[in-house]
Amino acid sequence: MSGICGEAFVVLAPFIEAGKTIIYGRNGLRLPADDSAVSEVHHYAASEGSGSEKCDSAEIDGVAAFSVILSKPAGVWGAESGSNEKGVCLGLTFSEGHPVDGKLNATDLVRLGLERAASASDAVDVLVSLNDQHGPAGETKDAPKAAYVICDPNEAWILNVVGCFWAAQKVSSGSLALKPGLSVGTQIDRCSEDLQSKLQAAGVWDGVGELNFASVFGSDGSRSWPGSEPAGEGSFTVAQMFESLRVAGIEQKSLSSHVSVLLSSGLSCHWFTATPNPVESVYKPFIFTPGAKISPLTKIPAGESQTLLHKLHNNRKWEHVGDLLTSLESTCVDEVNRFISEHSSEPNQELDELMKDCVEAEVKFYR
Repeated sequence: MSGICGEAFVVLAPFIEAGKTIIYGRNGLRLPADDSAVSEVHHYAASEGSGSEKCDSAEIDGVAAFSVILSKPAGVWGAESGSNEKGVCLGLTFSEGHPVDGKLNATDLVRLGLERAASASDAVDVLVSLNDQHGPAGETKDAPKAAYVICDPNEAWILNVVGCFWAAQKVSSGSLALKPGLSVGTQIDRCSEDLQSKLQAAGVWDGVGELNFASVFGSDGSRSWPGSEPAGEGSFTVAQMFESLRVAGIEQKSLSSHVSVLLSSGLSCHWFTATPNPVESVYKPFIFTPGAKISPLTKIPAGESQTLLHKLHNNRKWEHVGDLLTSLESTCVDEVNRFISEHSSEPNQELDELMKDCVEAEVKFYR
């Protein structure tokens, strides 16, 4: 689980197409030493919360939880990326020095943030509070590090955590492109108490000039936009985010990908490949409803090492099925967009098995 990372991309006003507020995208990245990594997609219904919550290496008090959908490494309690029923998205772009026995790790915090936060700003509060109470301590450059991007339909936040230190940057317009690494620079909108003086006391920062959080820890998580950068008012679409992740996937060995289209009024839609290599994968949609179901084919059965979807995808002949699956994805995008535009923001039972149906339609092409 140590060293999980990803690339994340966020597009905000003024570039978003009419009716959409924020589009979020993330590719999981394959570590050189982990060429067989498998990702799962899990959906968990809302719960009242009682007793304790057992995470990967820590146990904390349970609370009421929102419904969430998660893209997660196989066998891990937490997640790399996901969304909740309130339209919050949270993705891990970098972790180093995790896990620490008895402490929450970076993927634990992704899941907990989504289960407990009703907005992106709330998620910053949840993550830093849980990290303070249950996270790995440390006030040196070698303390465990993690970088997150957090979105809701109104704004995005970048949160960087190094041991007891943290800094967050708010983004409300433009676009973001983040590679693995810390990425909060000189724009620090929220931070841990007495951050500058504590960094100096710990010998991390010399106090000269303006504080650049990422730089003092020797990191830079910014990157150029892959492919066509967002430009033109209201022009960016979900299909362009798919394409951006595919271009980024050519540059890196990418694992499962996640895209969310977040609406301030209307139904947000969350798209997952649930398979590696977005260049030769298709995105399947999920919309939160009280009766939502996803296919069991995106989860690893007991005694197995892969999801059935992953196994069939590995054995595909893309040259035989790629054009058909690409057409299927395009048709699905059109139909989902039309449904959302024609219906109210209330969850509809017609959408309960949306992702399940799309996964099972894809599988038919592989058999």
